[in-house]
Amino acid sequence: MTIFNIHIFDRNGTCLYYHEWNRRKQAGMSREEEFKLMYGMIFSIKSFIARMSPTDYKDGFTNFKTNKYKLHFYETPSGLKFILTTDLSVNNTRDVLQQIYSQIFVEFVVKNPLCNLGEPISSELFKIKLDNFVRGLPYFQIRQS
Repeated sequence: MTIFNIHIFDRNGTCLYYHEWNRRKQAGMSREEEFKLMYGMIFSIKSFIARMSPTDYKDGFTNFKTNKYKLHFYETPSGLKFILTTDLSVNNTRDVLQQIYSQIFVEFVVKNPLCNLGEPISSELFKIKLDNFVRGLPYFQIRQS
């Protein structure tokens, strides 16, 4: 089990933070293009689910998986989007993403007067706390080549 990377987007599609731990394959495009592609995919999936769901699906989608990875998604009421990519064996991480938002993002970004909301996160304390939190998860493992 392992975690590949995390994206944090604001409501306008700006990537506020990105970090990778165990990603082996690069996308073959610039980071900016990759961020736009990820945000566009999330936007499209949310729209598709909202239109096609046979019931009122109040939470939207929380994750989806391919044959290679699983993407976990959490959106805050203010429109922040937290996306965690893991291997297939990791179960739903909605609670983990909520903890990242409430215990790390709010504490070390929102409450930090030096951080400007809507701009990429530059706080070293946020980066350290997030990295320590993710590395402490039971399903975080460094993959050997």
